[in-house]
Amino acid sequence: MREVRVFAPATVANVAVGFDILGFAINRPGDEIVARLNPAFSGVRITAITGTGDKVLPLDTEKNTAGVSAQRLLHHLGQPETGVELEIHKKMPFGSGLGSSAASAAGAAVAVNELLGAPLTREALLYFTVLGEEVADGSFHADNVAPCLVGGITLIRSNDSLDVHHLPVPNGLHVAVVHPEIEILTRDARAVLSDQVPLSVAIRQTGSLASFITALYTNDISLLGRSLHDHMIEPQRKQLITGFDDVKAAALQRGALGCSISGAGPSIFALCDSGYLAQAVGQGMQAAFQQHGVESQLYVSPINQRGVEILSVTD
Repeated sequence: MREVRVFAPATVANVAVGFDILGFAINRPGDEIVARLNPAFSGVRITAITGTGDKVLPLDTEKNTAGVSAQRLLHHLGQPETGVELEIHKKMPFGSGLGSSAASAAGAAVAVNELLGAPLTREALLYFTVLGEEVADGSFHADNVAPCLVGGITLIRSNDSLDVHHLPVPNGLHVAVVHPEIEILTRDARAVLSDQVPLSVAIRQTGSLASFITALYTNDISLLGRSLHDHMIEPQRKQLITGFDDVKAAALQRGALGCSISGAGPSIFALCDSGYLAQAVGQGMQAAFQQHGVESQLYVSPINQRGVEILSVTD
């Protein structure tokens, strides 16, 4: 049976200034997805899920992000009767704000597409990955799945039409991501947000977003640091993360360009102008969490420019 194995990386969404419209990929952690053809049945079946600890993920195709992504892709390609079995090997924490569900959805789409001879481009696969991600949080948005799928820093001009664009990555840009042993579900993190934004806040946030994008195009690290201020979402969500203010202060004191919540949290990211500094910043963030009795994991990475990687193809 033909088999494809892929690695789908974690992602940082929102990036402080771009709620639901900005995201970037990192090297680790991530999920491994295995897809293989099986003529014994038709459609998609999930045969194994590992790495979930005490969490239970559904094997039901229509309730699993990877299953939905793969199934919708098969139907689009006119091959609903093709038998595909999926294995999902979770290698990243749940409810972490690192795009766990998006990684499974994107990985499944790439694996199944490759299994069938790669008829679609990565960009064309985006729609099916967003459908899969929607199962997890009930929202149609691409700020995690887009960078996971294609890598780099992505801007989603419109989630409805999936008008997605690559942004340039400044030289030497690295990130420290600290994941505390706290779980926040995306649905819960969205529930604390107000649907009313004061005009003054909207103006400051818009200015920060515009200058952030300008900094990327001009390779202006100083402007990038001045732009990384979330005036809208962070003030509402930070109370969900024990010790957030102290962790952010530790990152900035050690020289981070900026620091904020990764996606819905509780992971916190800090952008830095070198890998060496990112390591030092991350360790300072961990120490701040420890002062609040919270253990954490540190991931240091450049911006991942590859997205989902095909690890092996076996015929």
